[in-house]
Amino acid sequence: MRPLEGITVVALEQVIAGPFATRQLAELGARVIKIERPAGGDAARAYDTTVKGLSSHFVWVNRSKESLSLDVKQPQAKEILARLIAKADVFLQNLAPGAAERLGLGPSIRERHPRLIWCGISGYGPAGPYAAKKAYDLLVQCEAGLLSVTGSAESPAKAGIPAADIAAGMYAFTSILAALLRRERSGEGATIDVTMLEALGEWMGFPALFAAYGGAAPPRSGAHHATIVPYGPFKCGDGEVVFLSVQNEREYAAFCDGVLRRSELKTDERFASGPARFRNRDAMHREVDRVFSALSAAEIVARLDSADIANARLNDMAGFWRHPQLEARGRWAKVGSPAGELDLLKPPFNLSGFEPRMDAVPALGEHSEPILGELGYGAAEIAELRKLKAI
Repeated sequence: MRPLEGITVVALEQVIAGPFATRQLAELGARVIKIERPAGGDAARAYDTTVKGLSSHFVWVNRSKESLSLDVKQPQAKEILARLIAKADVFLQNLAPGAAERLGLGPSIRERHPRLIWCGISGYGPAGPYAAKKAYDLLVQCEAGLLSVTGSAESPAKAGIPAADIAAGMYAFTSILAALLRRERSGEGATIDVTMLEALGEWMGFPALFAAYGGAAPPRSGAHHATIVPYGPFKCGDGEVVFLSVQNEREYAAFCDGVLRRSELKTDERFASGPARFRNRDAMHREVDRVFSALSAAEIVARLDSADIANARLNDMAGFWRHPQLEARGRWAKVGSPAGELDLLKPPFNLSGFEPRMDAVPALGEHSEPILGELGYGAAEIAELRKLKAI
């Protein structure tokens, strides 16, 4: 039995943050009914066409859900949604600022449904000077200061994945799990308010504290670490790049002895401690480069492994897709979609006693008629709703 079997989630969601949260609820066994506009559906459906004609963004965060097309601005659709929410355990929305409240779907609906768990995901929250401000992933990365610490010394860079959306989705997911557990004990529902700024802000803890108490922000250092040295990419004699991480004095000693094979560097005052290596980063890098430039990547990796120093080679997406560790652990699954069968990565739960749900990616409105039938709508009524373009 999956942990959330018997739980129903109604999601008025779009793009990444909300769908990422509810996909994980679905994988744990919840029934997730995704509400989409009849014309076009979730905007993420049209972001690209790279997955056999489907959007990579949509495929990523929407498997294992049921799609119900509803024009929630129409009275008939509002009635359908009201019936769904009355039967639901969780209602999640990540609409534009104020949109849920204008539709009568704000936290106040818990007055009629006290056991309901209401979750709203927004950019900045329902109050404060930024409450009405639109928020997209890149813009929240800017507001949270992520771009100020990511990139090279010459140029800031955004994260290559939607970090703010993912952070908000993760905190919504875990908050809903906590609320379900509390309801099991107390019978009480919950109102959950998750913002992209605060979620990503939690991930910014190290640079924020470093700047607040150190007097200056950690420097942008590209793929190297802002404060730990040596840590990051180093070019080998054959042109390949090896990444490594030396985290403490024991590892630094092993690195000098077993990798650089220059034991005198252990007592060199320039490198005698973590802060000293940070102050003399360029000199430390020159010492590493002097050794690595004379060896192949394979030779360097062999030395690093022998010395028990963490290391990696830089994978591209093709390399990740074929990663032998994922293959060995059976992390891929076949999943259906409107475009046929797809290979998708399993969620990282690895919870004993159950397999995560890996059902199909839904077509727009694919489940509208069965869901309406459950709510008591007959064929003639459904046909009328289609005529009105309410579904």
